[in-house]
Amino acid sequence: MQSPITLEALHILDAIDRRGSFAAAANELDRAPSSLSYQIQKLEQDLDIMIFDRSGHKANFTEAGVLILEQGRVILSATQQLVNDATVLANGWELDITIAFDGLIPIDNFFSLVEELGKVSKTRIRLQEEILAGCWESLADGRADLLVCPKPETLPNDVKSDKIGYIELVWVAASDHYVHNRSGEFDQTARESYRVIAIADTARDQPALSRNILEKQPRLTVTSFTAKVEALTTGLGIGTLPSVIAKPLIEIGVLQQISGTEPQPIDIVMAWRRNKMGDAKSWCIQHLKKTWALK
Repeated sequence: MQSPITLEALHILDAIDRRGSFAAAANELDRAPSSLSYQIQKLEQDLDIMIFDRSGHKANFTEAGVLILEQGRVILSATQQLVNDATVLANGWELDITIAFDGLIPIDNFFSLVEELGKVSKTRIRLQEEILAGCWESLADGRADLLVCPKPETLPNDVKSDKIGYIELVWVAASDHYVHNRSGEFDQTARESYRVIAIADTARDQPALSRNILEKQPRLTVTSFTAKVEALTTGLGIGTLPSVIAKPLIEIGVLQQISGTEPQPIDIVMAWRRNKMGDAKSWCIQHLKKTWALK
């Protein structure tokens, strides 16, 4: 059965409510007031429902009218979203794209991409932080369309990647941590004496990985990069941080680089699966290749 409530009728009700009168709504819609009145009266007859209470000086929505108005706005919003999504697809741009990145990489490195993509497409972007094996798992199981993370020893067969830069990891601890009072080399035996701050791998099914952590070393595992920084600055242990994060904290005296250590350079790659390439993903890949500069 075809509903007598049309999108046009919902637009009219919305305009009447926003503008406060039939006349003002008619002016907005470039229609004659009598035309709007006739359409609403016909709708009331077809539904056998009074949408407006006309007993007073001004026509007001009845409770049933308010219900139709509010639910109608939900329908109007949904139809507009449908039109937008269809337009995006028709133009070859994905509706959504998820960019996963290793927690070592500050999220603000992607903000310019978000701004620039918004100028050419309505594609919705999700920035998703992953840790270690979780990065590659997110790409493999489709949770992510594009991945930016440290380069692994081997790449999956169905993945293409490009090196876009590198990051340096620095061994640090709070300035008053007792690791700074030690003597001798900072080798594996020495490292086993100090609690290391680790971030939990976000992999759901794949075996978890670790970076710069020894099997026999005391360990505190936290769930975010921010928590790791807080644990280090509080003096709960030692760990590595990207130099772009560590340097400002070292300069203000909160952290101190552990003596006897050197920055560890790690290549950063951008990776994606070969089997699916839309306009938004292609645009993001080219943008990152041209503009990447780790902050």
